[in-house]
Amino acid sequence: MKFLLATLGLIAAGSAGTGLVCYDLNCNAALRAAATQGDALAWLRADFHLTGAQLAAIRQLHASYAPSCEEHCRLIREATQARDALHAAGAGDAPALAAAEQKLHELRATCESALRAQVRAVAALMAPEDGRRYLALVWPKIAGFDHAAAPGLRLGPP
Repeated sequence: MKFLLATLGLIAAGSAGTGLVCYDLNCNAALRAAATQGDALAWLRADFHLTGAQLAAIRQLHASYAPSCEEHCRLIREATQARDALHAAGAGDAPALAAAEQKLHELRATCESALRAQVRAVAALMAPEDGRRYLALVWPKIAGFDHAAAPGLRLGPP
């Protein structure tokens, strides 16, 4: 019985060690560095095989879109606060509340449409296969975007 436990322990340790070695050998060092630094452009460059020219064009797209995105988020935050104030007042003004909800819905739709256009423009600068993979990765995240602030070029929480 004592050899059985020792054998099982050695097998478990060997399996864990082999798994770690395989993970380390197959992990892209540039992707790991970008994630560690929280740098989305470095991640884009490494994961989507961007050239320097492509990266510069994407950086320019982001810079030109950022003010518009900030404005969309500001308007959405203000509309959310106005709607929430109507809820909190509890005055029962159903038409005003419906109008506030409608305005918020329209602002979000405008923002998401502009963001989708921006994402398509970024994907168009990539190689076709990488662009499709980028769209598949980013597209679903747009609907869940909270509009608390414009998305930045840092990975992780703002």
